[in-house]
Amino acid sequence: MTREEKSQVIQDLTAVLADTNTVYLADISGLDAQTTSNLRRACFKAGVQLSVVKNTLLAKAMEASDKEFGDLPSVLKGNTSMMISEAANAPAKLIKEFRKKTKDRPLLKGAFAEESVYIGDDQLDALVDIKSREELIGEIIGLLQSPAKNVVSALQSGGQTLSGIIKTLSEK
Repeated sequence: MTREEKSQVIQDLTAVLADTNTVYLADISGLDAQTTSNLRRACFKAGVQLSVVKNTLLAKAMEASDKEFGDLPSVLKGNTSMMISEAANAPAKLIKEFRKKTKDRPLLKGAFAEESVYIGDDQLDALVDIKSREELIGEIIGLLQSPAKNVVSALQSGGQTLSGIIKTLSEK
């Protein structure tokens, strides 16, 4: 690879890092061709972009990025695959589900999710527990609807008279 080609790859990786808030680094070495194909298929279905990257080029792209990746470049050793997704917990859920079939691969090296850095495979459960934007919005809407439902049910149970409604509301 020429110096110009390396420079272009670094620029491309820097642009990718700038456009996403979720980057997972995993080790998929040791997977046979069929299992790797199954992983790529699962990633595609889950909306996760999987690509194998060269450690030195990714480290330079992280340095050139405006984001603070903390100690994440320190995990760039050996075979590294980069998983990118819109949802912060999608790659973690995919890895956890895929491991039910393959035991220990893919191995999570580290992740950058929601402006936080997670180092090590032991962080997988914490990453799975991160709520996506849609999940948070759903919970907030559910919490906001609960008081409104209580008021409506109180109004309905108080009868049609004004005094019954006032009495019901004052009890609440």
